[in-house]
Amino acid sequence: MPGWYTQPSLLANPNYLKGSDAFASIPRIMTWLDKLERRIGFLAIPGLLRYVGFLTALVFVLEKVNPGYLRLLDLDPVAVMHGEVWRLVTYIFIPQMASMLPLPDWVNVAFYILFLWWMGNGLESAWGAFKLTIFYLLGMVGTTVAAFFFGAAFSNLMLTASLFFAFARFYPDLVIYFAYILPLKVKWIAWFSAAVLLVQIAVGSMQFRAAAI
Repeated sequence: MPGWYTQPSLLANPNYLKGSDAFASIPRIMTWLDKLERRIGFLAIPGLLRYVGFLTALVFVLEKVNPGYLRLLDLDPVAVMHGEVWRLVTYIFIPQMASMLPLPDWVNVAFYILFLWWMGNGLESAWGAFKLTIFYLLGMVGTTVAAFFFGAAFSNLMLTASLFFAFARFYPDLVIYFAYILPLKVKWIAWFSAAVLLVQIAVGSMQFRAAAI
């Protein structure tokens, strides 16, 4: 999301979530995750989205050095069935270069990585490393299942969108200054994004609908 600024102190304040309705209204389904964490919590990846962001930056550089490199990383079921199993993971590192603002692609990617890092810090503060890891892995599994079911290549766009919606669940009133000028609350952006997504689901292909769901 190019051109944003927010109040980082809110994410750094441990009392922000404790005093918010977001923390108190988490569905009870999280209880079984707490039990699971006690058993296999060692599988948590602290700073998961930081690693994703770092490797995304590396992939962008490699694409600039060797144009067409991204085509070797996307989630293509046919290629996976022919032995290119790394695609089951590498597609999450493909950078989102599109933007509503006329900016160079490297600027868009830089803001995308910073935004990913920022969301990761917030979600890890709210959920903990284990729950965030599980959430991300389930998103990857869902994307992979949809890709193989429809036999089409899928991107990480919906996976990233799910992270943002989860972030908005915990930090609805956090303000982002779009283009460093327009103040927007995270919940407003989430509602707008959800509306756009619903329209795209209504008029989009079956592959897009599956990825969104």
